[in-house]
Amino acid sequence: MEITKSQLTAKERIQQSPNFRNGAFQNLVDTPMMPDDITYYKIIKDGLRRPKSIKPPVALPSIKTNLKQLTSDKPVIVWFGHSSYLIHINGINMLIDPVFSGHAAPVAGMVKAFDGANPYSADDMPDIDIMIITHNHYDHLDKKTIKALKPKTKLFVTSLGVGKDIEGCFSQGNHQPRIIEMDWLDNEIINETISITSFPARHFSGRGIKRSGSLWSSFAVTIFGYQIFIGGDSGFGTHFKSIGDQAGPFDLALLECGQYNTSWPNIHMMPEQTVQAAIDLKAAVLMPVHWGKFALANHPWNEPINRLKQEADKKQLAITTPKIGEPVIVGDSFPISVWWDL
Repeated sequence: MEITKSQLTAKERIQQSPNFRNGAFQNLVDTPMMPDDITYYKIIKDGLRRPKSIKPPVALPSIKTNLKQLTSDKPVIVWFGHSSYLIHINGINMLIDPVFSGHAAPVAGMVKAFDGANPYSADDMPDIDIMIITHNHYDHLDKKTIKALKPKTKLFVTSLGVGKDIEGCFSQGNHQPRIIEMDWLDNEIINETISITSFPARHFSGRGIKRSGSLWSSFAVTIFGYQIFIGGDSGFGTHFKSIGDQAGPFDLALLECGQYNTSWPNIHMMPEQTVQAAIDLKAAVLMPVHWGKFALANHPWNEPINRLKQEADKKQLAITTPKIGEPVIVGDSFPISVWWDL
């Protein structure tokens, strides 16, 4: 009798994954953490000499939208800073990588959110039909937030191996949400109107010393006929064009823009590469995320969005740049104010 994927344990699925070799998940192409001429000493030294410009000079502006009263037959995206955002359509709520604890590190006093960048909490969230966790880094998987949102979340969709991190947030109780773990190129038909496909990203995972024990992914979501690309974290690569050819075009692509450094050029994109990735994905509109909340690199806090906007204008790519909490309505309303010029 043939054994299906659903009959395997998570550990068995990891061991059988074509992306798991030599005791760890692997990128599609060689992805060194640092170039040969960069040392950990340099990274530590640079980290001790961080300029003041990595943080905004004043509290960030935001808009407080009543998320529990959203109603639209088109996708509404509400960004909460960094890589956290809600997608709402026809009464369905999908929450991506929520981090509402005010920090993005194992210790609360480290990597604190910018002033004004954390106006939303778990209490503000509506009932969540699907929560997508792209990978298990602290700025994407916040255990405090997941624990708070568990009672109102029906389903978690995540990368292969991340389920144990999510389950670690659960306490005993009557409501135990279902968790779907996906390997690259897996497809899950949630219902007749929603399907999710997991695609490669160029990154790594880990919440401690051990790296890449779980997978990191991007996701293509088809929801009520709309195509939305959820990028997670990724360095630039040919995988974007492959995804665009296979699953595009996309009505909207949400791609990382920020926390880059020439000391780690393979695992995060430069803003100009983010624009090219959106073009390769065949995205009608690019919405840059992974900026505007935490300082994880040494660039000025608003440099990513300035560089991205300049490149998008040059390449004639449509972008949307909402304030935290400002709704984006696909096909209807794409905010483009330069609100970060503080």
